[in-house]
Amino acid sequence: MPPRAPLPGRYRLVVLDFDGTLADSFGWFCGVLDGVADRYGFRRVAPEEAETLRGMSAAAVMRRLEVPLWKLPLISRHMHALMARDIAAIRPFPGIAEVLAGLAAAGPTLALLSSNSRANVERVLGPESAGHVAHWACGASVFGKAARLRRLLRSAGLPAADTLCIGDELRDLEAARAVGCAFGAVGWGYTRPEALRAAGPDFLFERPDDIRALEAPRTG
Repeated sequence: MPPRAPLPGRYRLVVLDFDGTLADSFGWFCGVLDGVADRYGFRRVAPEEAETLRGMSAAAVMRRLEVPLWKLPLISRHMHALMARDIAAIRPFPGIAEVLAGLAAAGPTLALLSSNSRANVERVLGPESAGHVAHWACGASVFGKAARLRRLLRSAGLPAADTLCIGDELRDLEAARAVGCAFGAVGWGYTRPEALRAAGPDFLFERPDDIRALEAPRTG
């Protein structure tokens, strides 16, 4: 069954991912990955396998690249530092500022859940767009998003049934499913759209402007 069309006004909380969803950081990520691989002792990505990896889950990618799992916190902190160094090269996707402003004006509470640091997120989004976000859950481990999402819902005081998570990776979908939230996949990020579609998201947004169908005011 294909993802159904968005239902305007249904959700009271919209939880957004950052890298690959709001921020166009994939090119930057590819540019620094070889250096990170050499530093932490995992395999470099061969040019011919990059597209294959974009169709795999995060766990499968880690296994394929032989990433030492115990080093993940070190790798994550190093990546955050590299992004802070290169922050001027990273921009939001076109139309994201309008999407955030429109959603916020329509009524849903906005939250951001990311393994990236809040400082990096705020610098990329800028003060106006970041100001629309009411709840922050940044610095989650690669495989720790479900636990952070549960805590975020408790902080927001809203149930999973009233929440839509939006992200670009299979691990984002898995976290939403584990908590009982609806999930909207975006087709412009790290994971290929066909891989996301095969996983059965509730919605599949092909371009940022599609999210704006959620902006209709909540009724009832």
